[in-house]
Amino acid sequence: MIVRRLIAPLWCSLLLFPLVACGPDNTGGSDPAAGVGVDADTDTDTDAGGDLPNVSRPACPFDAAKVSDLVGQPMQDQGNCLFGDGNGVASLTITTASPLAGESTYAYQRDQATQVYREVKDVDKGRKAYLAVKDIEGEAVVVSDKGSYTVILSSFERLGAKSGGYESTLRAVLDALPL
Repeated sequence: MIVRRLIAPLWCSLLLFPLVACGPDNTGGSDPAAGVGVDADTDTDTDAGGDLPNVSRPACPFDAAKVSDLVGQPMQDQGNCLFGDGNGVASLTITTASPLAGESTYAYQRDQATQVYREVKDVDKGRKAYLAVKDIEGEAVVVSDKGSYTVILSSFERLGAKSGGYESTLRAVLDALPL
């Protein structure tokens, strides 16, 4: 009996997913089609992204030597802008995105940070930025004209042992980003 109650919602979601995933049909409506007298490269959506430049996602800004210098202990490159201490404990992760993607998710990320971290502060970097800290972790998000960066520091014993350790290290990482 329980299986029947679970099958119906599953089938409905499988039937509706393609409709939701594809988005609205833009073949009709009042938007002009590219043709004579219409610039095909014109962005008609003026609300999304405002005056953000059309820039792709930046590459990882640091190597293991630079990260080691920034956090004050040896770190190893573990791929995809993830750096670890080699013991499976401390890590620094940087996620990069385009300026538009960063702008689109910034408010949500900041709201989530207020629910997870003890302190969340706005910082004067790029177009907008914040940093958030708690005892064993810190996060910083910055949106700039050259890209967006989410930095997460986790499980650094040395940083958690001193007051302001995560915040000062996150500020150093933000200062080193190519904004």
